[in-house]
Amino acid sequence: MTSATRRPGTPASTLPPRLIATDLDGTLLRDDKSVSQRTIAALAAAEEAGIEVFFVTGRPARWMDVVSEHVHGHGLAICGNGAAVVDLHGGPGSHRFVKIRELARENALDAVRLLREAAPGTVFAIEQTYGFYQEPAYPKLHMEIPDTLAPAEKLLAPDAPGADEPVLKILAYHHEIAPDDFLTVARLAIGDRANVTRSSPSALLEISGPGVSKASTLALCCAERGISHEEVVAFGDMPNDVEMLTWAGASYAMGNAHPDVIAAASGSTVANNEDGVAVVIERILAERR
Repeated sequence: MTSATRRPGTPASTLPPRLIATDLDGTLLRDDKSVSQRTIAALAAAEEAGIEVFFVTGRPARWMDVVSEHVHGHGLAICGNGAAVVDLHGGPGSHRFVKIRELARENALDAVRLLREAAPGTVFAIEQTYGFYQEPAYPKLHMEIPDTLAPAEKLLAPDAPGADEPVLKILAYHHEIAPDDFLTVARLAIGDRANVTRSSPSALLEISGPGVSKASTLALCCAERGISHEEVVAFGDMPNDVEMLTWAGASYAMGNAHPDVIAAASGSTVANNEDGVAVVIERILAERR
């Protein structure tokens, strides 16, 4: 399997890119969640030139309608921070899960217990393949109605609603702790029982299975295609993109990126509202010509 790590300080690859991997929110999408006409044209031109484009996002599959018409031939996207590879060809509401890397319920319960002890006041939600469940105190962050309201321990029990569905990730929110401090506390508390990251400007953490990340799932998809990490160009803006940016042969932090992302990437581009992904793609294609 292709490794999902690259040593810090490794120079950016000089190999021609075969795959572009881009985050969505804060990266490809503008702040109003639109895809600009310039970006649409750049993505289409990359695909026409033989460079695959993969959307690699923390979003669940049901939130992919915003880009479902831009997946081109392969139709695939990596969702849930690497927890699922989804075929979007069916259009809104008709996606198909191609690969699932679930968070075992025992690991999820351990993470809930340990984080409650380390950060009292933490509230949780559960993201499954098709269902979304949350605790009563979990804030309305996602503009959707949960399937069930109950304590996380009950939502993760063997007889819970949706117990036959894989858990993709759990979400943990704290009203008082600063986002980066909360991430540090959670990583120390949970250890190797799960992978903890964040993509929100608020103190909202995303907890996936051990070793599950955007980078590791992207590495699997690339290995299946015979694409090495040196042939991947990646874009991102938040801590959940760091591993992917470190792994890729060339990577770009957006002008609006978190400091950890800027440190991890081999290059930088302008902000998402200035079409930073399109700027780099246009340059790559110009150099190929």
